Amino acid sequence: MEIESWRWFGYSYVLGFKEPFPMSSIIQKLEERELRKDLPDFRVGDTLRLQVKVVEGEKERIQSFEGIVIKMNRGGNRATFTVRKVSYGIGVERIFPLHSPPIEKIQVLSRGRVRRARLYYLRDLSGKAARVASA
Repeated sequence: MEIESWRWFGYSYVLGFKEPFPMSSIIQKLEERELRKDLPDFRVGDTLRLQVKVVEGEKERIQSFEGIVIKMNRGGNRATFTVRKVSYGIGVERIFPLHSPPIEKIQVLSRGRVRRARLYYLRDLSGKAARVASA
């Protein structure tokens, strides 16, 4: 199939290819290089302990954050997950990029058995009612 140059000005035409190739395959190959391979398998409802690098001025230290995964967004190197914990009676939620370099280590402390993809109902619960059944 011959492509008229006035109709299509893509990079593959400039590079000398006769037919266009999908740009998404090139982007996928670039994104796959940035994915981390050392991450454990975890799901919504699991209790995690994260070791996160924190920079304070010129010093860098490791801070631990432990809580329940209430949400996961997939999407290659843009994947994120939300972890919720209760600290001194106040609920704290943090959104972490899954393939982020500041995450030093992820430990799965316990597996939760839930039937939902988003555990937003935990925000309204407190005490023993906010527990998730273990698998």
